[in-house]
Amino acid sequence: MTALPPFQDVLESKAEKDSPLATTLTLLFESSPILYSDLLPGVATYIASAPSKPASYGELIDATLVVASKWDPTLKASFIAGHPRIGEVSGLSRLSKKEQAARATPPEVLARLTHLNACYEHRYPGLRYITFVNGRSRAEIKDEMEGVLGLEHSLSPDQPPVETVGSVEAGSEEWTKELERAVGDLGKIAHSRLKALGAA
Repeated sequence: MTALPPFQDVLESKAEKDSPLATTLTLLFESSPILYSDLLPGVATYIASAPSKPASYGELIDATLVVASKWDPTLKASFIAGHPRIGEVSGLSRLSKKEQAARATPPEVLARLTHLNACYEHRYPGLRYITFVNGRSRAEIKDEMEGVLGLEHSLSPDQPPVETVGSVEAGSEEWTKELERAVGDLGKIAHSRLKALGAA
């Protein structure tokens, strides 16, 4: 079982790739290039300069979201892209695998999710669909994604055609609202992982 480093070690970490802080952020938010290039040094600076340091892993998650909230939209989009797409089955971290696979997923649901991911990424250029799964099955998330996209419930692997879904402009109000929702869900996922790791 993967365990978080001792919290005091995390607080005393430097912004290095093999530090306890890096290990903690990777477990809670998924490994990604932006985690190491921007999030890790940003959180380390926040911890060093904050009037009161985070007193728990939960407060560290909240501090991480404060750091990310100050980023421009491009960085935020890269941050959410560190999470796997809903329905991916290979290359998942142990925690992602556990979160997404509450129950065995029929292949037709996986195929539908692949199509819905493509539709979503056409609708919201540069974004990836992120949601707090919270124990729900992939079939339930399929229904949620269809609702977000305004599509009929279906198991079609290719309908409607991606290009008919419509697209919003990156940086527009709708796009930005969806980006901020996704970042918020990353926080919910991180808090849920904390609980799963027995450190809440």
